[in-house]
Amino acid sequence: MNAQTGGLILRNSQSEPRTFVGEPMASETSAFAPHWDLDPDCIYLNHGSFGACPRPVLQAQQRLRDRMESQPVRFLFREFEERWDKARCELAAFVNCDPSDLVAVPNATVGVNTVLRSLKLRKDDEILVTNHEYNACRNAVDAVAAQAGATVVIAPIPFPLQSADEALQAIFAGLSSRTRLVLVDHVTSQTALVLPVARLIWELKKHHIETLVDGAHAPGMVPVDLRALGAAYYAGNCHKWLCAPKGAGFLFVRRDQQEEVHPLAISHGANSTRSDRSRFQLEFAWTGTFDPTPFLCVPDAIAFLGGLFPGGWPELMRANRLLAVQARKALCDALGVAPPCPEALLGSMAAVPLPDSRSEPPAPPLYCDPIQEELLRRFKIEVPVIPWPHHPHRLLRLSAQVYNTKVQYSVLADAVKAIT
Repeated sequence: MNAQTGGLILRNSQSEPRTFVGEPMASETSAFAPHWDLDPDCIYLNHGSFGACPRPVLQAQQRLRDRMESQPVRFLFREFEERWDKARCELAAFVNCDPSDLVAVPNATVGVNTVLRSLKLRKDDEILVTNHEYNACRNAVDAVAAQAGATVVIAPIPFPLQSADEALQAIFAGLSSRTRLVLVDHVTSQTALVLPVARLIWELKKHHIETLVDGAHAPGMVPVDLRALGAAYYAGNCHKWLCAPKGAGFLFVRRDQQEEVHPLAISHGANSTRSDRSRFQLEFAWTGTFDPTPFLCVPDAIAFLGGLFPGGWPELMRANRLLAVQARKALCDALGVAPPCPEALLGSMAAVPLPDSRSEPPAPPLYCDPIQEELLRRFKIEVPVIPWPHHPHRLLRLSAQVYNTKVQYSVLADAVKAIT
């Protein structure tokens, strides 16, 4: 700390030490940052929570909204299906599945709820989830199981952990002859682990157990190949790492499971006599009047982000992952803690253990930890601090998107060291 200013001393390889007093510096700006409308007075290291939509994609959305409001019947009745099918086909190509097996939902949580509420559970059935499952989806499992009299089994994946095999072993240990479904994150929300879902799905198939993958963070962070995965169900977000407008998500249902899956809102498609597309598509395409522009802009987001690097999406994913790995190292070094998982289990987020809290536990489920608030107030850094596995233990979860820079994580590391 600088005794005179109370700021943080920031060093880099190209300049003398400088004092950071809470206001972002020009050297912290990524060449890609101007594509986003993020507050320039905030070091935003929390892309993982809600994503951030780049300006060109928002402009495309506004053009669609202008056309919709200029003649709503034309847009929502005469033009809707053609536009909807185009967006669905382009997203299906990105995640490698047949477009007829993919439908739009507002977000991954709705997708998970849709599958769970479509299941015909029996009293002796078991649904297995891990202790890393996202709270909203865990609540959905509990509600559905309670209604049917089924049992929820928790597989305790350790964290820190040494290998992907530890995660698989924890899940396999929780299986039984009554296991009806396994709900698993592709990328865990709190702990930022990229789980070996492909290995898991194929092992479960040997036991005739289906898998519902909560892929909220995966599309755009890691390659998603739904044909290769073979999961019965996969729910994903487009507003996070694909950077589409908020309200764009998808649900993939394998062909042999589609007859039993229905949208949360039953609407016109339920008794449609059309024969040119499946009942699955007819029910999900229109569940009531809504703004379809977030999903219609998914192709714009795929094209824009994919055009930022010569190597397209693979290069973008590699760059974000490398930045997350470097950021985690800076934070672990500053705090003097060991990395809690191998680099092989990281995507473009990373979680680092913090010292135990000395304050009262915050009210669940939505809250901001005092350290998170202090980082924003004193240093203008937005980054989530998450209880794990429960208060007073906690993690700091950082995200890496192309608008971020290594310098920003150095600032974060110095700030966290100063206040913990």
